[in-house]
Amino acid sequence: MRSVAALRVVTLRRPASSWRSGVAMAAVPSSLKVRHHHSKLFSFHATVFSHQNQSPHCSTRRYSSATNMSSATSFYDFKPLDKRGQEVALSDYRDKVVLVVNTASKCGFTGQYAGLEKIYKSIKEKHPDDFVVLGFPCNQFGAQEPGSNEEIQEFCQINYGVSFPIMQKIDVNGDKAAPLYEWLKNERPGLLGLKRIKWNFEKFLVGRDGKVANRWASTTTPESLEKDIIAELNKKAE
Repeated sequence: MRSVAALRVVTLRRPASSWRSGVAMAAVPSSLKVRHHHSKLFSFHATVFSHQNQSPHCSTRRYSSATNMSSATSFYDFKPLDKRGQEVALSDYRDKVVLVVNTASKCGFTGQYAGLEKIYKSIKEKHPDDFVVLGFPCNQFGAQEPGSNEEIQEFCQINYGVSFPIMQKIDVNGDKAAPLYEWLKNERPGLLGLKRIKWNFEKFLVGRDGKVANRWASTTTPESLEKDIIAELNKKAE
């Protein structure tokens, strides 16, 4: 790759268009020529920066184009991507209770996968068609989920026998946060009204009506949520 210094030398050269039409270029003021060069240089730098900062594990399609937090009125309006990059219409979970968790494979709370799987199976025995857990891997906290989507799926299967859906890896905070998570945080802020997800394994409970019923911190174990989930299951959808 050329150095910045080399690029500056390139920008002083006569543009290709001037070789084709010397008369036309001669009529252009020198100040505009400089602007033309600077514009091309800026465009080149922007392209290089974009490629240099692209993660090797990033999907070219992080979130569904159909999801828009500003127009959403319920959980069912979103279509996040599954492990294969296919849209999952959350409207498929209408009238169900859903526990949404941002997960990581190398975290001190990673053992909660076992607890999540335990309550998932336990509650499904009594309510086979009414409850689901959705895991959303995220690498924003201590870079504790560095693997590809395939590696994450394999880890969950081998180490914890996870049978609930593990979705495509996403961001939960910042400019690239998944629209679903922007909506969840807005609907149910955390302690002191802070909306940001603070660490791996925070949990949102979505009721049968598609609204956020509760939110818990990473330190809250999955097993301790069973009563709250059952209580939500016993409610009628509006």
